[in-house]
Amino acid sequence: MVIGVPKEIKDGEQRVAITPAGARACRERGHRVLVEAHAGAGSRISDTEYRRAGARVVREAEEVYRRADMILKVKEPLPPECDLLRPGQILFTYLHLASSRQLVHALLGRDVIALGYETVQAHDGALPLLVPMSEIAGKMSIQIGARLLEAQSGGRGTLLGGVPGVPPADVVIVGCGVVGTNAAKVAAGMGAHVTILDINHDRLKYLDDVLGGNIITVYANAYSIERAASYADLLIGAVLVAGARAPTLVTRETVHKMKDGAAIVDVAIDQGGCVETIHPTSYSEPSYEVSGVLHYGVPNIPAAVPRTATHALANATLPWALEIADKGITEALTTNPALALGLNVARGHVVHPAVAGAFHMQATSLDDLHLGEAGP
Repeated sequence: MVIGVPKEIKDGEQRVAITPAGARACRERGHRVLVEAHAGAGSRISDTEYRRAGARVVREAEEVYRRADMILKVKEPLPPECDLLRPGQILFTYLHLASSRQLVHALLGRDVIALGYETVQAHDGALPLLVPMSEIAGKMSIQIGARLLEAQSGGRGTLLGGVPGVPPADVVIVGCGVVGTNAAKVAAGMGAHVTILDINHDRLKYLDDVLGGNIITVYANAYSIERAASYADLLIGAVLVAGARAPTLVTRETVHKMKDGAAIVDVAIDQGGCVETIHPTSYSEPSYEVSGVLHYGVPNIPAAVPRTATHALANATLPWALEIADKGITEALTTNPALALGLNVARGHVVHPAVAGAFHMQATSLDDLHLGEAGP
C-alpha cells in the first residue's frame, strides 16, 4: 500500500503523522511511504531523516494525495485538503466530525473511507489513539490557564500556587477522564486548590485516593457546577463522550456569575465544547472575553509541543495504520472491532452512530458497505 503523509496546514499545527521510525517500519512490511517536503520541520524532523528511513519525500501535497492509497494526518482536513481526496481513498486522522456538519458533508461528497483516531475504542471503553494527546492537552491546559491569569493576558493577576500568606488560585475541572486527571495532577503539583467534578463515582473515588491533598472531588450536576464555577479562578472543560458532541455543562448564565478576570480553557472544543460561550479559536488569536472571563478555545493544544506530541501520537497510531496497510481496509475492519469503531464515514455513508446522531442522520452499518480495496 502507498501511505501518504502531507504537511499539516491548520493554523499553528506543527505535528506530523509519522516519524522516521514509522516510515522504516512501513517499508520493512513492504509498503511505500510518501512524505511531503518539510512535513516534519515543526517537530524538528528533517526530510533527510525520512529519506534515510526509506520514505520518498515529494515537493507538493497534491502528489501525496494523488498517489497515496491511505492518507495519514494529524488533524481533520481543511477545505483545500478535502478537494484533494479521491474516491475510495482511506483517510486516517483526528476527525471530530460531531462538531462539523460541513466536514461531514465534504467527506461524504468525496466518497472516501475516513477513520477517526478519536473513535477507535477498545472493548473496555478505552480510546488508545486519543489518550496520548489527551494527556498532553490536560497538562498543557494548566500551563495555558496560568498564563491567562497573568495581568498582561487580561486575567486576574493571580499566581496559580500562591505564596506564603496569600492563598493559591482555585482551579475547577469539569470531567475526570484522561484530560481532567492530567490537568488535576499539574494544577495540584503547582500548589493550586483543585476541585474536580464528574458523574462517575468510582472515578472520583479513585482520584480522591491517589491524588488527595489539595484536590476536592465533587459529584457533577447543574448546581455543583454552577457553584464551583462561581469561585473558580481557572475552569478547565474536560468532558468527553466518544464520537459525540460534548454536552453543554457550563451555561452562559454560569459564566456571567464567574469572577472578573477568571479564565476558561475548554479542551472539549474539538467536540464542540462543554461551555456555552466557547467557540473555536486558533494559535493566531487564542483567546477572547465574555462577561469579563477569558475564554481559550484552541482545538489543537498539543501542537504547541510538537516534538513530544508527534512521537507520542505516532507511537500510538502506527500499529493500527500498519494493520490497515497489511490486511487491506475490509479485512482490517472486519477482524478488529476496535478499529471498526474508528470508521466514521465511508463511500458516501455516515457509519459512526454518534456522528449520525449529532446531525439527525441515518447511520449505515459496516455490513451494508462495499468498501472495495485500495492498492498500488
